[in-house]
Amino acid sequence: MDDFMALSGNLLKILTATASTVWKGFTSMATNCKTARLVKKIGTHNGVFHCDEALACFMLKQIPDYADAEIIRTRDPSILEKCDIVVDVGAEYNPKSHRYDHHQRGFEDSLGSVRPDLAKNKLIKLSSAGLIYAHFGLEILSEMLSKENLIATSDCLRCIYLFIYEGFVEELDAIDNGVPMYSEGKPKYRINTHLSARVHRLNPEWNDPNPESTDELFHKAVELVGSEFKEKVLEAATVWWPAREIVKQSIIDRKEIYKSGEIIILNERCPWKEHLMALEDEMGISGEIKFVIFHDKGDSWRVQGIPVQPDSFICRVFLHKDWRGVRDDQLSTISGIDNCLFCHSTGFIGGNHTKEGALNMALKSLKASLADRE
Repeated sequence: MDDFMALSGNLLKILTATASTVWKGFTSMATNCKTARLVKKIGTHNGVFHCDEALACFMLKQIPDYADAEIIRTRDPSILEKCDIVVDVGAEYNPKSHRYDHHQRGFEDSLGSVRPDLAKNKLIKLSSAGLIYAHFGLEILSEMLSKENLIATSDCLRCIYLFIYEGFVEELDAIDNGVPMYSEGKPKYRINTHLSARVHRLNPEWNDPNPESTDELFHKAVELVGSEFKEKVLEAATVWWPAREIVKQSIIDRKEIYKSGEIIILNERCPWKEHLMALEDEMGISGEIKFVIFHDKGDSWRVQGIPVQPDSFICRVFLHKDWRGVRDDQLSTISGIDNCLFCHSTGFIGGNHTKEGALNMALKSLKASLADRE
């Protein structure tokens, strides 16, 4: 009996020790796996930095998988090989292995070629920023907006995606790739921020006797581009998109205003020119709308001719030629419309105290324009 008890005791010690060892091993494995999963590495080149890789790194860190990632700046292939994702270095573009360089011979991809479903007409060659935006942009935007408690529909997200590319990323792609802005007198892209120049100035001066570490300065560049990118994204969601929805609804309702659909009334005054032209193109009615009416301050309404381009004062149809440069009672008498305020000397815009009066100014101008064409 004593021998049995001793044997049982020894066996229990062995089992306990084994279980402890197994548990410690399991815990160690779990901890190591967790660490490996959380501490990912974003690789990019060292030395002089540029706006495109700074933005690429910022955007990646908005994604949960890379939120805590370490940015490794090197050109050493053996170090880059161990990175989870590499941008702007390595001479390889391979989304499957998360390699996003654009410097290699033969690379000609644009947003239109990578995401034809979202931007088939965007043909500017992509930089590392454009590549990351092309592949991860929808997720990045969704994450950034959700952090601000802004939930976007899929339609909203797709529209903001293109708006942010055109108003922020495209410029960086073009500058980094040396794309000429003009071709045959027409701009291929717009410089909206000149962020590339400001990031370049963060690099040490060529004759600085005690230059700051470029790695430390690069993090300042990431913060700079990141803050402006975030500001643009929030503007898109809270200012640009609501205006687009107002203009879109006014276009949908246009035939309730006038049977030809050539006049729209905005429920709220908002930026409308670029939205209107983009929506006309999407809806296949380009050039059809001739006047927009919106409420101004107090009891004032405006009627404005639709310009041929957003930044032009040449309108598709102008207000009646007999009214131009005339104001108040005199204008009401000449036009036969009560409560008139003014008509600009060029005829691109006019005013009335009432919405009905502004609408009548648009209707009479349309009829006069049609008569002139006949």
